[in-house]
Amino acid sequence: MNHDISNYLKQLADQTRLRCLMLLRKEGELCVCELTYAMKLSQPKISRHLANLREANIVQGRREGLWIYYSLHRELPAWALEILDCALEAAENSKPFASDQASLCSMPSRPGAACCA
Repeated sequence: MNHDISNYLKQLADQTRLRCLMLLRKEGELCVCELTYAMKLSQPKISRHLANLREANIVQGRREGLWIYYSLHRELPAWALEILDCALEAAENSKPFASDQASLCSMPSRPGAACCA
């Protein structure tokens, strides 16, 4: 799989996509409902950004029943993960990234066996 650095950086340049990626990097795997709750954005907006990231081979989805759980693509190169890790380290204590993580941690009934609506 070919990962073009300019396309990768273009994807990270959008704040919504960067926020999604940072949460996925920290948590490993999240469903859309967790991302919408954490980021306080609409489901269609989050889904549209995840579709862009999926088309760029940056994230992948796993279906479980009616729900799709997203994670970073298993074939994402080391340089791409390193860029994301550096961004996460630099921004994890500032808004909106810190508040995204705090919201996610406070989400009642986080998915496990079943996802929220």
